[in-house]
Amino acid sequence: MGFLVLLWLFVLAALRVVRSDLYAASGLRVALPSLRRNKEKAKPPRGGKVPRQMVVTHGALAGTRIALDGRPILIGRADDSTLVLDDDYASTRHARLSLRGEDWYVEDLGSTNGTYLDRAKVTAPLRVPLGVPIRIGKTVIELRP
Repeated sequence: MGFLVLLWLFVLAALRVVRSDLYAASGLRVALPSLRRNKEKAKPPRGGKVPRQMVVTHGALAGTRIALDGRPILIGRADDSTLVLDDDYASTRHARLSLRGEDWYVEDLGSTNGTYLDRAKVTAPLRVPLGVPIRIGKTVIELRP
């Protein structure tokens, strides 16, 4: 009986992961109330510099640079992503960088393994300061002037 209970728990956990990945891939997102929200103090860009490029600093794509031209940047395993990651720890549609006013924000799109800004897990859109690492699986990204 115990074996059957463990087997069902495993099946339910696997279905939860698959469902999460499917919701992220379709762009649907279930809005759940969060007890903890990441809050960030508004800080002006370091030295008055504005981000002009996104640079992959660690991972399989290290050295890759993408110009920041104001359009949102989709990051994930999907072929239509701006930055396509070949990483087992990245979801199909993992995260998005978008411009709001003069600041860039990172948002997790319901990924299975999460998106991290420095060492904090991204649970709501967060402003990305220059040079602060964004970690998605084994890939680390930074905004640079």
